[in-house]
Amino acid sequence: MRLDRFAAYAWAVLLLNFAVVAWGAFVRASGSGAGCGSHWPLCNGQVVPRDVHTAMLIEFTHRVTSGLALVAVLVLLGWALARHAARHAARRAGAGAEGLRLALARPWSWELRGAALAMAFMLSEALVGAALVLLGLVAENDSATRAVVLGIHLVNTFFLLAFLALTAWWASGGRPVRLRHQGVLGPLLLAALAGLLLLGVTGAVTALGDTLFPSGSLREGFRQDFSPTAHFLLRLRVIHPALAVSLGVYLLLVASAVLRRRTDLDARRFARLLITLFFAQLAVGALNLLLRAPVWMQLVHLVLADAVWVTLVLLTATALADAPAVGPSRAAVARPASRRGAGEAAPANG
Repeated sequence: MRLDRFAAYAWAVLLLNFAVVAWGAFVRASGSGAGCGSHWPLCNGQVVPRDVHTAMLIEFTHRVTSGLALVAVLVLLGWALARHAARHAARRAGAGAEGLRLALARPWSWELRGAALAMAFMLSEALVGAALVLLGLVAENDSATRAVVLGIHLVNTFFLLAFLALTAWWASGGRPVRLRHQGVLGPLLLAALAGLLLLGVTGAVTALGDTLFPSGSLREGFRQDFSPTAHFLLRLRVIHPALAVSLGVYLLLVASAVLRRRTDLDARRFARLLITLFFAQLAVGALNLLLRAPVWMQLVHLVLADAVWVTLVLLTATALADAPAVGPSRAAVARPASRRGAGEAAPANG
């Protein structure tokens, strides 16, 4: 992996957004979503709020860090554009707007594509966050509309993290993705991505139900889940763990398929990491259920879910990457000479 200043910055932006997403979950879990009232982007109609209380401080901190994350992604995109222009010597062909036009007319580098898509999802992330506040889908709101918008928010967040991770990976020397001629592995990985998106949506709805309708005991929680008169958020909670176990089995099969069919060291590392992280996520999910979803466990569960998603995205990118144009495979290069057969060590006599 090649780590220049741009690549290091891209990885840092990804980590920053991990932190912002975790803090956003804390806003929801602590019931602080209405801390700034119904105003957006101002907080109670003020740029810097006065008479600050706890909920306001939590929500205002989230807005500030979200703004910093937006600026960070904007810088990432601008830097990627500058690298793209320099790489194609567009500045020599023309100055100012003409130079930029010539740069954009050339095929975009993969890191620029990733940064541009990350910027698009960062902007839509802000719009969804604004909708939650302006439509009053915060605090104690238990409507179906809030559940739907939270699901959209989760999907948007996953795509944002995905393209930030891909930008960092491609900037670090990762090879471009090729969807054609990948055999069965391509559909298997794409289905895994879709399944993890669905699991994330059900997890967001489950977390909302845990926050709005906390149970006094594990037995009471199960009784709520299966009661025909319970709120729909409670009756939907049973879907998430069942889907998690089913998807976990599928991800094990997909990771095993990658290990059998790919010799690329990065793809194999991400396959093993995916297996490890998903088992850890299942354990944390079970513990979250037993402890009746305390706020800190919800945050750990979310951060692990984000890590599983990013790992699967990078596994897909490496497993479906173009083969090297020349030279032996990285696995062959890395294999010690002492482990090669005698026929490989020296030419046959005669």
